[in-house]
Amino acid sequence: MGLQLDPITSWHLPAEVRVGPDPRAELTGVPVASAGDPPARLGLTRDQLAGLGFHGARGQLLALYDRDGQAVMAYGVGDPATLDDAAVRQAVGALARAGAVGRLAVEPPSRESVQATVEAALLARYRPGLLQNEPAGTPLEELSVITDDTEAAERGAALARATALARDLANSPPSMLTAERLADVAEELAAECGWRVEVFDRAALTEMGCGGLLGVNAGSVDEPRMIKIRYRPLNEIPRPAHLALVGKGIMYDSGGIALKPADAVHATMKNDMSGAGAILAAMAVLKTLGCPTAVTAYLMCTDNMPSGSATKLGDVLTIRGGTTVEVVNTDAEGRLVMADALVLAGEEPVDAIVDMATLTGACLRALGARIAGVLGNEQSLVDQVLKAAATAGEPAWQFPLAREYRGELDSDTADIKNMGGPNAGAIHAALFLDEFTGGRPWAHVDIAGTAQTDTAGSWRTPGCTGFGARLLAELACGFTPPKTGESR
Repeated sequence: MGLQLDPITSWHLPAEVRVGPDPRAELTGVPVASAGDPPARLGLTRDQLAGLGFHGARGQLLALYDRDGQAVMAYGVGDPATLDDAAVRQAVGALARAGAVGRLAVEPPSRESVQATVEAALLARYRPGLLQNEPAGTPLEELSVITDDTEAAERGAALARATALARDLANSPPSMLTAERLADVAEELAAECGWRVEVFDRAALTEMGCGGLLGVNAGSVDEPRMIKIRYRPLNEIPRPAHLALVGKGIMYDSGGIALKPADAVHATMKNDMSGAGAILAAMAVLKTLGCPTAVTAYLMCTDNMPSGSATKLGDVLTIRGGTTVEVVNTDAEGRLVMADALVLAGEEPVDAIVDMATLTGACLRALGARIAGVLGNEQSLVDQVLKAAATAGEPAWQFPLAREYRGELDSDTADIKNMGGPNAGAIHAALFLDEFTGGRPWAHVDIAGTAQTDTAGSWRTPGCTGFGARLLAELACGFTPPKTGESR
């Protein structure tokens, strides 16, 4: 295999997904719970399975031959009384990772778990390999799902494709995936995805007064880009609900003049565009999912580099709309680029705004690498985000938008400064963003911890996770204009 120098190689998943049994499958996964009779296909009693050390615990695996001499793998799904989509993804992910064959068939644990089964099997076998002449592992060429629920299987494939695209984008080296190239990707996908794309370069951003994005870009040799993507559902009668998405697209974050230390965290900073990548990937599948919501996305893209022209500590930037910001730390740059987009989103007749960003180390320290932080000014909107997160299996936890901390962002020289004190960093960042929402219902998703993982496990693969793509797709498909007066 030659080098694959395009970051969107997973847009068309290498595995074909088909519904029904496949006599050509090299291996078939058969679910076994920890209670009840095992599937007849295995030809073994529970006592016989126990004698082989297999009890049906979630994630447990046992390779066998069935009565017809076909290779099967019993995969444990645990207690059937507690079997939910998260448990299914964990069990099927373990199966797919261990069953390293090109043609895999899987029997879902239940009719209700078809979508989760497909998502987990495809994502567990994700392989980046963008710059490897010989990528490791056997590619999954075909996944057969033993069900008659074609719609659920297709939905699972679409959502897995979104996460794979988000992973590809975030895993791409920063010199390969610049802001300009990400704009090209959006335009290349436009026809297939049913998008209308507008791309704004430095000159256009200057005319629009987007001082946050321009200020962060000031030290770079690469131009910034704001990528505006509009998705509109078919048959817009009556006017559909309208959701705006804002994504942080820092293609590489050196910290600017406030240079990051040369440590393991700095080495992952190509993932600092994961918010923008997740939004682009979610938008890419809305047409396939038949999303009934109108969605407008703003991807704010640049790298953050030190140079003689870079923004300095103490400089004051003017955000779209006129608010001035004292920059007390150039490594708190994501909120600056997003501020412009929040103002722009609020200038349109949207029902709500949701942003996603790898924003604060404070969120990572508080919630770890598996749970995103959520804050917002409208509780009913936050609740929709949390529900979508649970549905997607991308966990999130709500922090309070504690306005008593707002005074810590006061500046002596500008309207606001871009950092508060040493504590409550995730809340400070959200309070800063809230200044630019214009009072519209808004929620903020901080994925600083969840964007990257060093270890493989079940359907999660090492590297950039693509976290948020499925969450946002689920949110958009089920979105309802939030109730007012429930701010928190």
